[in-house]
Amino acid sequence: MASISKAEKAFIQSSLLSDPPLRADGRGLIDFRTIALESGIAPIANGSARVSIGRNAQDGGGGTEVVAAAKLEVESVGDGEGVDGGRVACSVSCSPTAYPLLSPNALDDLQHDMTSILNATLSHPTIRPTNLGIIPGMKSWLLNLDIIVFSDAGNIFDAIFMAARAALWDTKVPITKSVQYRAKKGETQAMDVDTDETALVGSALDTRQAIQVADFELPDYWDEGEPLDGRQAWPVCLTLNLLPTLHFLDATLQEEASVPLKLLVFYSFPSDATPLLRGMRLLGTGVSDLTQVKSLLKDGEKYARNVWVALEGKLKDEDFRRNQKARERFLNR
Repeated sequence: MASISKAEKAFIQSSLLSDPPLRADGRGLIDFRTIALESGIAPIANGSARVSIGRNAQDGGGGTEVVAAAKLEVESVGDGEGVDGGRVACSVSCSPTAYPLLSPNALDDLQHDMTSILNATLSHPTIRPTNLGIIPGMKSWLLNLDIIVFSDAGNIFDAIFMAARAALWDTKVPITKSVQYRAKKGETQAMDVDTDETALVGSALDTRQAIQVADFELPDYWDEGEPLDGRQAWPVCLTLNLLPTLHFLDATLQEEASVPLKLLVFYSFPSDATPLLRGMRLLGTGVSDLTQVKSLLKDGEKYARNVWVALEGKLKDEDFRRNQKARERFLNR
């Protein structure tokens, strides 16, 4: 987080409020810096992505860099925190080098704040993927979504949610097959039987006692599984940095330190429905009235749609690139 003097703060504010508005890097008020995205960067994760904003084109340094990774694990329903149908748990960790001026306690507080915002949005039951269940009432997938902030050059929440959406898009859920255990009367040793439809059809002459599904197995397929459901539900975040008479996007650290208030809006854009506002947060010491917030939400929806469309196009390109490489590896092995 940047620490600037009162003179620097007044200079940045007066530049933004001038006609035309002036920014240090020459961008317009609603222009983003260069955004780079790469998926599938962590081979041992079920889904992963890296997002950088404002990276230096010459040496690849600087800018905001965030890495997200999704990992699936099996948990029992009704035993502890397990939920029938699965659940999503999010966490954000910050590298000390990203915030060298913060004490360990202040860094922990910052990580907690980021985690609470991300978890409250992506872990909500209304956008939970439908294919996280394994055995109804018994087993389900717990999706751990871990975010690491390696550097912060401004606009960190937009980068976190872009990386989270890209990692979830990249996540593959292993295909499972239920298994039941059946044994004839008088036998103590059980036999594993796949729970297909023919095995579940009873017979009047069958003296065996059938028990319901008790476990599952993973078929030995060459692919990684099926995509995570609910891609259209995962929102993007848009940060509106507020000054008394205007707002601007993608603030640098110095610009963030010069504004008293910022509004985070979380939008998703389902293809067959109207845009959905998944949440909003006001951060900072400034104040805002309801009329201004309503106007900002309209503008935020427009800007968020642009981010959504650009991100969706890039993710589809990444899907094509990775699928092509997977086919080549499969054919050449």
